[in-house]
Amino acid sequence: MAPNGPVGKPTAMSAPHSPKVAGINSTVPGPPHTTSPLPGVPPAAAPSDPVPPPGALIQDRLAAWVSDLTTLHELTERLIRTSSLDEALREVLDAGAALVGARRGMGVLEPADGLGPTATLGLGLAHADLGIIETVPRATSSYGRLLDGLPDPARPERVPDPITIRDLRTEEGLDPRHREVAARLGFAASYALPLATEETGRLGAAVWFYDEPAEPDTRRRHLVGLYGRFATEHLARLLQVERARVRLGTVAEELLPSRLPRVPGVLLAVRHHTGPRGGGDWYDALPLPEGALGLSVGSVTGTGPSALAAMGRLRASLRAYAVMEGEDPVAVLSDLELLLRLTEPARSATALFAYAEPDRRRIVLAGAGHAPPLIVGERRTEFVETSLSAPLGMLSCWEAPSVELSPAPGETVLLYTDGLLRRTGEPMDRAFARLRAAAASVPKADRDDPGALADHVLRTLLPDGLDTGADGEDVVLLAARFA
Repeated sequence: MAPNGPVGKPTAMSAPHSPKVAGINSTVPGPPHTTSPLPGVPPAAAPSDPVPPPGALIQDRLAAWVSDLTTLHELTERLIRTSSLDEALREVLDAGAALVGARRGMGVLEPADGLGPTATLGLGLAHADLGIIETVPRATSSYGRLLDGLPDPARPERVPDPITIRDLRTEEGLDPRHREVAARLGFAASYALPLATEETGRLGAAVWFYDEPAEPDTRRRHLVGLYGRFATEHLARLLQVERARVRLGTVAEELLPSRLPRVPGVLLAVRHHTGPRGGGDWYDALPLPEGALGLSVGSVTGTGPSALAAMGRLRASLRAYAVMEGEDPVAVLSDLELLLRLTEPARSATALFAYAEPDRRRIVLAGAGHAPPLIVGERRTEFVETSLSAPLGMLSCWEAPSVELSPAPGETVLLYTDGLLRRTGEPMDRAFARLRAAAASVPKADRDDPGALADHVLRTLLPDGLDTGADGEDVVLLAARFA
């Protein structure tokens, strides 16, 4: 046997070059029809070739082990840089395909506890292809058997073994629909790996498809098994983060208004997104006596459950102060500052409160360390000039003058939190400029609808969407259009 000869079953035919892994050529030998020996690796020794000395065989094995460890290190490094479940599952499919020598694959995320979230992703397969694969009776499909298989009564925590189908045309016990789908999509063999460990339980499964009858050899199975266990642990951590984010988002939504009030003379719309860590941004719209309307936005320092609880307390208190003395926004924020200092001495908060009289198109507002509102209309798109003020809880006694403005008919006033600006990743001065430009570019057809206007601003300002980034902050955008 020649040095560096492939480990496992000898190949009887050659095929395209082995896929690259992490920027380097994989040294893992491929199954028939899928990969070919790497350049520079000598072919299998003929019977008449001299037998290499024992020391050379040991060196070859050591070199192969080092190569395998390097490959796994590169793949796991790429995996740990992923920050979402979908991104991680796609990376698992890519890496697994390189390790088992396949071209296409399918990943299913389906935690065994039934608490979700669930997802199905494809590698080299369109969305319609995934739908076709899912028409195979689940009990007979490889991933279904891994996800739904009954545990061993003696070892309920036992991880199921991978499932190999070397030739879908000759495999016994397959459902006819399985063969039909394989023929339609053009794959002839599959290798399914459970995404499960004894500690995490079953999180999902990954299946890779071969274009011709094949199966990964022992060395490839060992490598993909090691990678799969690491990937499962990483997916379990991301799953905990995602579930925590969903719980925090649910709590935040429950602490905020379930719907905006209807007040004559003004149309309201809001766009709110809670960041992955659960920040303390809030908004409110409160009908007040004599047809008036109180509008507020604000943000409490910190993240997580404690910040959400503090946000809920401040918002509820602000509503009470608005009812009592809403026509004086400075008094409302002064009362809020005193409450914050007495009950939340370790926190600070920014806030803006506006007392609006829609029938008169008159707004009186005051801000505490908060970004100024933006007026959007046909003839102007400009920030409201407000005096500089400190956030609540930063000084021994907060004070700032109020500002009065009169929106023209058809103009919209945008209130927002700092998270909207920080999400741009730009310095604050450029973020303000981008926000103004986004508002100025709203199509004329959308200016009469505050919801459409807010959506346009968000799409323009944050083209990648609100769900990107593991450290994304809360975003609040409250739009009030005056008739």
